[in-house]
Amino acid sequence: MREQTVEIIRSAGVVGAGGAGLPTHVKANATVDTVLVNGASCEPLLMSDPYLMEAHADTMIRGLKAVMACTGAARGIICLKGKHAKAMASVREAVSRDTSGQLEVFELKDFYPAGDEHVLVYEVLGKTVPEGGIPLQIGAVVSNVETLFNIALAMEGTPVTHRYVTVSGEVKKHMVVKVPVGTLVSDVIAFAGGPTINAYEVVDGGPMMGRVLPDTGRPVTKTTSGLLVLPPDHTVVARKIMDPERVRKITTSICCQCSHCTDLCPRNLLGHSLRPHKLMRAFNGDIATSSVAREALLCSECGLCEKFACPMMVSPRELNAQIKQILRKEGMRWEGTGEQPKPHAFRGSRHVPTGRLIKRLNLVQYDTHPDYAGEFTPDKVQIPLAQHIGAPAGCVVKAGDKVQQGDVIGEIPDQAMGARVHASISGVVESVADGMVTIKAC
Repeated sequence: MREQTVEIIRSAGVVGAGGAGLPTHVKANATVDTVLVNGASCEPLLMSDPYLMEAHADTMIRGLKAVMACTGAARGIICLKGKHAKAMASVREAVSRDTSGQLEVFELKDFYPAGDEHVLVYEVLGKTVPEGGIPLQIGAVVSNVETLFNIALAMEGTPVTHRYVTVSGEVKKHMVVKVPVGTLVSDVIAFAGGPTINAYEVVDGGPMMGRVLPDTGRPVTKTTSGLLVLPPDHTVVARKIMDPERVRKITTSICCQCSHCTDLCPRNLLGHSLRPHKLMRAFNGDIATSSVAREALLCSECGLCEKFACPMMVSPRELNAQIKQILRKEGMRWEGTGEQPKPHAFRGSRHVPTGRLIKRLNLVQYDTHPDYAGEFTPDKVQIPLAQHIGAPAGCVVKAGDKVQQGDVIGEIPDQAMGARVHASISGVVESVADGMVTIKAC
């Protein structure tokens, strides 16, 4: 049973839809006690997961039960915030119809980052994931809502070809929309009525951990959860597009060592040896030999230190990311003590409410809880062969080939971790270049 399910998930090209895109068949090929459904909708403004839980709870649960059967888990816990009342009602109703007695619903508080895997595990199970570790080490697997939705479709023979995306910010219509993977961002924005301002930037993902796109000619990928259209000088955008070297110089020179970043750091509050304010001085010495610098390897880059905690408006997150890059180039990994982390005594009182975060980010005007706008299919898609952690898929089509939606166009290289890539529309392969397969509908 396990081998069959893992192969189905692998063949369908399912990757983690809520994060960096770990090929899901890797997670499914584990033995755990519990599967947690991450429906926290952690990032402000993003609403595709609440929509899927509201409209397709039964499908999501089929995916959850497939993963439970595959991993041998006896418990499946669907975790979502109580503020999403319609989604909560739909999920509770769907769970009430299940006769296995294995499914539960856990109501999360509305704080950021409730969807961080380590934070979610502690909130729901009361267990702390080891420093630098993963939930598997305490007998749990965490899967995103859309990931489980895609697994359910895979079990029915449908590979991953589409993505549910929140479109918000300075667009005429805020919406959740279903689009083929490879749809150009410019086409999605046009479908949302177009921008309401002349000059703008687009954030791929949420306002905290998302990245600013170089241009709108980039495609939607399997991990694109949201597209936020914002003014270039908006607080969410400004730090993301600043030159990293300038960020480093400003941060290391201005930081006053107040320790607010450490006081609110979600990983530090779980008892992990991460002290962002100490890392602000790491560039003053040899990073490769500094024990303090290695703490950066524990950072999840949630951005709370940068966007909420720091009174000087500098960026511990960016500095931590730069230190991590240096350490990883040196092949260094976190070496923990093996001791169980002990959560901070004041952890519960230091949660950052999402509403306060939205105000601090100057996003109140965009917090509109958008409705589902249906499905949009463009005339052309550009599908990347690398949309996931691991090796890029190897292209198996060429210019001029006719393909049907769902056909394999990228295969996992031999002996490599990766994910299959499928045609998201039917048409003709127009070109294969720069790691992209362009398909034009016909």
